[in-house]
Amino acid sequence: MNYIEFEKSDLVNLNFSKTREILRCSRTGAFATTTLCGLNTRKYHGLFIVPQDKFNGERHVLVSNLNETLVVNDMDFHISVHQYKGGAINPKGNKYLQKFTADNIPVYQYRVGKFNFTKEFLFLNDSDRLIIKYTILDDYESASVQFEPMLAFRSIHALTHANDAANTQFHPVANGVGFCMYDNFTPVYIQCSEEISYQHEPSWFKDVEYEEELNRGYDGHEDLFVPGHITAKISNKEIYITIGTEPVNPEEIAKLFAEESKHHIARSSFFNCLHNAADQFIVKRNGKTEVIAGYPWFGRWGRDTFIALPGLTLALGHHMLCKEIMDDMIAEMKDGLFPNIGNGSQAAYNSVDAPLWFFRTLQLYAEYTMSHRKIWAEYGDTIKSILNAYRDGTMNNIRMMDNGLIYAGGPGLALTWMDAIVNGKPVTPRTGCPVEINALWYNAVKFSIEVADLAKDTDFVEEWEPLMQNFPTVFKETFWSKEMGYLADYVDGDYKNFQVRPNMMIVTSLPYVPISEKIRQLILKRTCEELLTEKGIRTLSPNDPEYKGHYFGTQAERDAAYHQGCCWPWLLFPFTDGMLAVYQHQAIPFLQKVLYKFDSCMTTYGISTVAEITDGDPPFKPNGCISQAWSVAALLYMKWRIEHYEAKK
Repeated sequence: MNYIEFEKSDLVNLNFSKTREILRCSRTGAFATTTLCGLNTRKYHGLFIVPQDKFNGERHVLVSNLNETLVVNDMDFHISVHQYKGGAINPKGNKYLQKFTADNIPVYQYRVGKFNFTKEFLFLNDSDRLIIKYTILDDYESASVQFEPMLAFRSIHALTHANDAANTQFHPVANGVGFCMYDNFTPVYIQCSEEISYQHEPSWFKDVEYEEELNRGYDGHEDLFVPGHITAKISNKEIYITIGTEPVNPEEIAKLFAEESKHHIARSSFFNCLHNAADQFIVKRNGKTEVIAGYPWFGRWGRDTFIALPGLTLALGHHMLCKEIMDDMIAEMKDGLFPNIGNGSQAAYNSVDAPLWFFRTLQLYAEYTMSHRKIWAEYGDTIKSILNAYRDGTMNNIRMMDNGLIYAGGPGLALTWMDAIVNGKPVTPRTGCPVEINALWYNAVKFSIEVADLAKDTDFVEEWEPLMQNFPTVFKETFWSKEMGYLADYVDGDYKNFQVRPNMMIVTSLPYVPISEKIRQLILKRTCEELLTEKGIRTLSPNDPEYKGHYFGTQAERDAAYHQGCCWPWLLFPFTDGMLAVYQHQAIPFLQKVLYKFDSCMTTYGISTVAEITDGDPPFKPNGCISQAWSVAALLYMKWRIEHYEAKK
């Protein structure tokens, strides 16, 4: 049996198959995503989603789906699945499904009448191109595939409707046709490995319904443009269809498919799935290498990039890739800050922690490459620009106070990773001195002093060392409560917030830590007792009256629960470092048990990947993005660090 496999009983049951989603990506940023049965339930689902350079690189759904019909011996079998307004399903092609496997590439097995056939699809790694392969497994007298492209040409965050502005014309190409509905878009070319006949009959499929959007409180209906019908005969039991932004020689399609399929890591185990998922977040386009924070709706996030990088790169032996991404991010720095979301003129520099997580990544990179003596020569200017900006004050009221602590924020601002805002107000207002920000700050400065000292930059050392000498005392006096037995989450003047959150756990994970071993033990103990679950770490203790154990409802309702109880797998990254730092080898069996609990995630929600969040309450239902970079990275990081410690025995 394959590691990723679903049988007929699962596939024909829409209540089961439409709640599991599949994702396939190109390293160019193009991707395809839908549910296990092929029914699009989100506006973010699509067969061909491609970044559009003339729209600031934003990803757009060009082809939402294909309306497919297999004709065998003059019998028509409609194998697609679409949902229309009111929940109407037509056609119900999932009834023909027999099996789905994905150990190498996704393979659907169908039985139509007495004929068996397979449908496989993959994205080329280095171009905006999808290839679909149909193979009939039984003898037949005649066979053909007919399909109608369902075009959207709109942002992944929007919906489209029938309109007169759409260009309904087509462009003939070898064994195919091309379409471009609006100016400034890349065209779409749909071609076959065999000759086609094309019947141009422009129309709109109206009121296509996306159930998940309705469940999330959004508009969930759109109209999709269908330009016509493409028919191709299957002459030798198999046929290939490709969708791309440029035409291709039809004679090359089969070869491209065969070559690409050789290079895919088999999803034959838990960790192979994680490795595969990790690769999908790395995007190289227009000379830049970036980390996509999560599929299907997140783009690049600065904070997420640096938190995820160690697991996505170093844990897999790709230190040069880690450096490449760090360097590209550095090129976009402004006033000591990294862009959190967006790029260019649309970039938002609203993350107080992204630069501090950069230091943690650089620290791990130096450890991995054993290059501490070289770090200052290459990154010294970047280090100084960040530290000086924090010390002297930068955007969003980020500044170092006289006692050395970092203060950040103000009314309406949410600058830490707990950044949900509802009706203009942060759900978790942490204006002031957040505990993890100050621990990360201390670690960043101490690491900088370390590498500057190795490079014999005495001026830097003499400038910064005195600022840190009394920092542990100030930190303890500010955040520690002997009565409570743990650290405050944030402090603003005389106010100290003592909600039990995982941010204090991050403090335990750092090489330079401003608290004693005993306090670290107490924090980790409370984390295990109140926050740790089998699917991540809660954002708030269930004992807190503000705790919300389930993530559901409208956007406002979901955002209100986002950091008020939801579990986040990414927090296992610092949790692992904290446990290993305090308990060393004794922590390994415990961490391994936590890690392997995620094996069950590979066949639920996002197939062969890890979701953004889960409910805080059992059974820890996954939610948010189906595939999140720092979630996948955290598990790969856990495996890497555990193996590293085991090797030191």
